[in-house]
Amino acid sequence: MSQAPARSSYDVVIVGGAMFGSSVAWFLTDNPDFDGSILVIERDPTYAFASTSHTNSCIRQQFSAAINVRVSQFGADFVKNFRAYMGGDPRVPHPRLHSFGYMYLADTPAFAAALSASQKVQEACGAGTKHMTRDEIAAAYPFYQLDDIIAGNHNLIDEGYFDGNTLFDWWKRSAKERGVEYVNNEVVAMNRNAAGTRVESVILKSGEVIGCGTVVNASGPRAAATAGMAGIDIPVEPRKRYTFIFEAEKPLDRDLPLTIDPSGVHMRTDGTYYMAGCPPDDDPAVAYDDFVEDHSIWEEKVWPTVATRIPQFEAIKLRNSWVGHYAYNTLDQNAILGPHDSVENFIFVNGFSGHGFQQSPAMGRGTAEWITYGEYRTLDLTPFHFGRIARGEAFMEKAVI
Repeated sequence: MSQAPARSSYDVVIVGGAMFGSSVAWFLTDNPDFDGSILVIERDPTYAFASTSHTNSCIRQQFSAAINVRVSQFGADFVKNFRAYMGGDPRVPHPRLHSFGYMYLADTPAFAAALSASQKVQEACGAGTKHMTRDEIAAAYPFYQLDDIIAGNHNLIDEGYFDGNTLFDWWKRSAKERGVEYVNNEVVAMNRNAAGTRVESVILKSGEVIGCGTVVNASGPRAAATAGMAGIDIPVEPRKRYTFIFEAEKPLDRDLPLTIDPSGVHMRTDGTYYMAGCPPDDDPAVAYDDFVEDHSIWEEKVWPTVATRIPQFEAIKLRNSWVGHYAYNTLDQNAILGPHDSVENFIFVNGFSGHGFQQSPAMGRGTAEWITYGEYRTLDLTPFHFGRIARGEAFMEKAVI
């Protein structure tokens, strides 16, 4: 049943209450210079179909753009010092960052050169990435079959897996305790001023018209629908991503790094099991509620690749699988942040294309800074601003999975 907000207007209205909506809400409450009212509107408080609930919750510094490296470095620091960032609250757990690292495998000279160039960018940012020869990879991880591999990149420092839902749960809980109002409802329309330069109010499914100082689009894969209510087009669409959990008859004797095979299949340690995933070969936009699995992807693509790359995985048993949605930015697969160029109080936190959990601390903090100050006070996130979308200028990031 839809809930009516307690007030008729708010300083900040956030559309979407999952990972990013809650990150922005919490960071606003944590900013001593922000003292406004915040409403978070979430259409499904169970989050059953949210990208947040289907995440693989990984984090890496292996990007080719320095700002993406630094965004994830803050994410890693936030995870490792989560209780301190949450004000030292003794109720807050200490989430663990499992640093088994990513292993990018290159099977062509051009790919190997790109990995080498990216490693230099990452090293300049202080990341621990190593560019490795095939022999070095074989010495560290003798279970790989590397006949077709030339080189690889690997980083064992602050890169791997963390329990992102712990961050989400505590951001939401703490934000509520600090006065943020969450309602189960849905924004169905927006009213702009006569000049079209501001969103004056949002209309809820239950009929209420709620005034707003700032609107934040944190709608995940539904971001384009939310933007459309303000007369804005953004290149974000839902795309399916497949995850498979399997058990090995002969488990490996060490952690399996999150291995990105040249085929596009990735695999990693997942507790006593292993996780693998990939995009489909045919990768169209899908309906917001389409979570139907294609089981041929496991049989025809993932399993053969896993068994070829790691012969010890010839005998494995599928234990679980699911489909999640990327909020896929079709222009350049990178975040869309900041204000619209003409609807000045409409703020984007969209299009993360699978990087959302690891980027949520830095992007939530930065968005809160922008709302509070009209500028960034920590990391300069302007390269992600909407202006590039309007100009059709892609943000160049080579390391997209």
